[in-house]
Amino acid sequence: MSERQSSQSLIADNKVNIHEFADVSPKAELGRGVSVGSGSVIGPDVIVGPNTWIGANVIIEGKVKIGSNNKIFPGACIGLEPQDLKYGGDSTDVLIGDDNTFRECVTINRATFEGEKTIVGNQNLLMAYSHLGHNCDIGNSVVIANSVQIAGHVVVEDRAVIGGCLGIHQFVHIGYLAMVGGMTRVDRDVPPFCLVEGHPGRMRGLNKVGIKRQTLDKENKEEYLQLKRIWNLLFKSEYVISDGLKRARQENLLQSSARLCGFIELSIGKGRRGPMPYFISTNKK
Repeated sequence: MSERQSSQSLIADNKVNIHEFADVSPKAELGRGVSVGSGSVIGPDVIVGPNTWIGANVIIEGKVKIGSNNKIFPGACIGLEPQDLKYGGDSTDVLIGDDNTFRECVTINRATFEGEKTIVGNQNLLMAYSHLGHNCDIGNSVVIANSVQIAGHVVVEDRAVIGGCLGIHQFVHIGYLAMVGGMTRVDRDVPPFCLVEGHPGRMRGLNKVGIKRQTLDKENKEEYLQLKRIWNLLFKSEYVISDGLKRARQENLLQSSARLCGFIELSIGKGRRGPMPYFISTNKK
């Protein structure tokens, strides 16, 4: 059976929509309702879940598994070899969940060594020209703005928002509900609930807008007030962070404060880059 006959069978069996000028391997697995635009290339080891829309001139190669209801805009490249000099041709993976949007010319590289993965969760928005390097792990409901360049082994936790035109150093961790301002140099960890901005990047305070959107300040006021107090203890008191953590652990920490302290404890540990320093203004009134 020819490749064209195989594609026609795929269309008939699963009610997929493959443009006549698309190049879809007969070994690729496309779920019901998948649409593939003109000029797109889908490799033999690719699995695409139901109702995913793939625009024109998209390339998806390597071992890539994509969930359902994703939108992949023109020019995106997913699953190509990592930009890592240590890569030796191993068969590695990209795993993508459901309900994600990848805008124009997004690039997502597969992992470096056998058995490793680059992971994107659910309901994320990666805007145009953003890049996700090898072995990254992106959570759920993350927003990554235009031209964000994320190096390898970066972890971004749920509901983080990353402003446009910036770079994130390899091995950096960005915490839950963190906000990174546009054009920030991100070379250290960004703790949960925190707002960072600047070049070099500096912590400016809690991400009050994000916290308000999640209604933490209203629905869990006691938890929010404790989070503010613990944040001040860790970053604005006379204590170094390790001593501040010891004092914080003497309290009955609620969920948000416990998440913040747990992140900081790992961030200052061996092999991690440590948290962003707090911005201290030198302006005198």
